[in-house]
Amino acid sequence: MSDVPVIADPAAMSAWSETARARGERIALVPTMGALHAGHLSLLAEGRRRAQKLVLSIFVNPIQFGPNEDLAKYPRDLAGDLAQAVSVGCDLAFVPEAASMYSPDFQTAIEVREVSQGLCGARRPGHFAGVATVVCKLFNIVRPHVAFFGEKDFQQLAVIRRMVADLNLPLEIVGLSTVREPDGLALSSRNAYLAASDRKRAGALYAGLSAAKALREKGERRASVLLNAATAEMASRVDRIDYLEVRASEDLKPLATIDRPAVMLVAAFVGGTRLIDNLRLDG
Repeated sequence: MSDVPVIADPAAMSAWSETARARGERIALVPTMGALHAGHLSLLAEGRRRAQKLVLSIFVNPIQFGPNEDLAKYPRDLAGDLAQAVSVGCDLAFVPEAASMYSPDFQTAIEVREVSQGLCGARRPGHFAGVATVVCKLFNIVRPHVAFFGEKDFQQLAVIRRMVADLNLPLEIVGLSTVREPDGLALSSRNAYLAASDRKRAGALYAGLSAAKALREKGERRASVLLNAATAEMASRVDRIDYLEVRASEDLKPLATIDRPAVMLVAAFVGGTRLIDNLRLDG
């Protein structure tokens, strides 16, 4: 494949998918906001393995950004993204404009109430309603049989799973493990914001999560002890911990004692950049 065909019009995207479905072809979708990195490529590679048609969507969704967030400066590199899409054998890139996704009088939002509470949902009001709304629109336009998301955005993945279950959307959601740098830093498009000196400190998030997991593997079940271990690793190396919590993996309920599969989630500022990460504490 020399290049990846691009469709911008939602109606044309739906028509393409209808044709593929009529041929009995299975469609995989990897929704992104562009600025692709190795984490995205791992999702695309898995989609390539599981379907006859692989669609990459690139859309910097304005309704999931708050008024003081980084919509205008969010990294964009469409040419670079499409070049990477070639390397994993994408069949199509869906790259809509905001005006084609949201009419001037757009009025509808999808709110996934409980799993959106706390964590990033508390710090970014309206964010997950914006995520759920755009992802539902992408599902309705692309009509994939399966869609792939990274576990780095653990709360986002939980929101999407709940939405798909509650609305009886006819597709499979697959979450894949976080792809990391050698020092453990989770790959993220926002890592591009880190100054060189801040980048050296950014591995502190994974170091803290790993310290907590090591204690859990020795049998520690008290969330407070695990949180103290993680904080001890992070506190002197990051500028501010925004949140650090232990939640149930399935429904994100807070846990004081680990009596079911659990995950530790963190958001912290390194320099002016807010980073998020998580690590399952069981398995």
